[in-house]
Amino acid sequence: MTLQGLNHLTLAVSDLERAWQFYCGVLKARPAARWAGGGYLTLGELWLCLSLDDWQGPPRAGYTHYAFGVEAAAFPAWVGRLQAAGVPCWRDNRSEGESFYFLDPDGHQLELHVGSLTSRLAACRIRPYQDMQFFD
Repeated sequence: MTLQGLNHLTLAVSDLERAWQFYCGVLKARPAARWAGGGYLTLGELWLCLSLDDWQGPPRAGYTHYAFGVEAAAFPAWVGRLQAAGVPCWRDNRSEGESFYFLDPDGHQLELHVGSLTSRLAACRIRPYQDMQFFD
C-alpha cells in the first residue's frame, strides 16, 4: 500500500477575486470551476483549490513552499512576468537549478523551479549537504 503522490493543493485565500486574478492572470492557471467560497484550477497536472478563509494573518510556513516546474528556456520570461506584476520575492536561490521564490497575494510561499529530483540528486552527489546519505 503506497500513496500516489500529491493529489491536490488547497490554498486558503482572504480575497477570492484577487487570488483568482493572480493564479489565472499572472500564473496562467486554467479555471475548472468557481463558486462563492472558492475555485478549482489546474497548473499542468496539478489540481489547485482556492478556498476563501477568514484567517487574518499571513501563513506561517518557515521554508514550507510550493514549487511549480518550468522549462529552462521559459524561466527568464516567467521571472520577468512576475517582476513586472510586482510580485514580491521572499528568498534567493541557494540550490541546484534555477529558482525564483515569490509570494502570492495572501503570502503563500511559491517557487518557479527548473530541474527535477534527478538533477538535484546529481548535483548533491558532487556537493552533498551536511551528513547527506543516498539511497539507491
